[in-house]
Amino acid sequence: MPLATLSLALAALPTAMAAVNLSLLRRAEGRPAEGTLVSLLIPARDEAENIAACLDAALASTGVAIEVLVMDDGSRDATAEIVAARAAVDPRLRLLHAPALPPGWTGKVHACARLAEAARGTHLLFLDADVRLAPDAAARMAAQAQARDLALVTGVPRQVIGTIGEALTVPAINLLMMGYLPGAGRAETAHPSMAAACGQLILVERGAYEAAGGHAAFRGQLHDGLLLARNLRAAGHRTEVVEGASLATCRMYQGFRESWRGFLKNAHEGMATPVGLPIWTFLLAGGHLLPWLLLPHPAAAAALVLTYVTRAAITWRAGEPSWTIPLHPAAIAVALAIQWTALVRTRLGRPAGWKGRAYRAAGGA
Repeated sequence: MPLATLSLALAALPTAMAAVNLSLLRRAEGRPAEGTLVSLLIPARDEAENIAACLDAALASTGVAIEVLVMDDGSRDATAEIVAARAAVDPRLRLLHAPALPPGWTGKVHACARLAEAARGTHLLFLDADVRLAPDAAARMAAQAQARDLALVTGVPRQVIGTIGEALTVPAINLLMMGYLPGAGRAETAHPSMAAACGQLILVERGAYEAAGGHAAFRGQLHDGLLLARNLRAAGHRTEVVEGASLATCRMYQGFRESWRGFLKNAHEGMATPVGLPIWTFLLAGGHLLPWLLLPHPAAAAALVLTYVTRAAITWRAGEPSWTIPLHPAAIAVALAIQWTALVRTRLGRPAGWKGRAYRAAGGA
């Protein structure tokens, strides 16, 4: 049956790529040079539930000198008050207030740009407020950047998944990076199109960041991590994805509704394009969903074995819970549904909303 053979070939593609990518994935190691100062930069909008734990972890950093800056981006809750109370007793922590969002900027990108301007560090470590940094993470990432002459070091934190709704959405991050991106963001894949980054956890060398235009270079976009890596590579710098599970943990979203909305807002800058999405649908649906429709053909059964082996290997290396693995086919279906929804919304001119702001496909807020 030609379809069954096709499904097997499409399932074998991410299996082979993940085997290579996982074997090459590095762990950030080492001690940074004398005089290194890492500025931990946290954009925060309505993060009262997260910010205290984020600061506890950030301020517990060891092995390198740090400062911690939080940009309160118009929060409507107690975020600023929580940070101010901490800053009053720890001189390493500063609270900043974002000015009004200028036309043409998106909120997080603007907050990150202002944080970088205020920072004093040799290296800038951008953190989301839901990230819990390991004590040696800042030191190890800075050391990795110095040892390998990297302008950017990033990793996907170990994702904390607490509900089925999160299990149907969050694991797609590591699956797509490890299973479908040649090199998975390693520095040797120097072309900008092969860059990767996780916006939750990104360290950049200050000089390279400023020379490449910083966040202002993509002020109207939402996919800040990926665009920062691509811009740095386009300017001739090296960027790299390292193993992130030992560097930090993160619970991105809580429940299916929040996860859907969170992934929807970034989709039009990723897979959800008129040219790209049909190709991605062919690859993902053909390799991960079609085999179910072709059982009990032996090629279809072999394809399913490969998809589960691949998913299990990526899940375990990323430190994600094993109970999410059986949900893999549903997770692929949900990922494609999010992307197609985003594409339709974009074509209709409907903005994606997040934390009280609306973002159109062309950027802006």
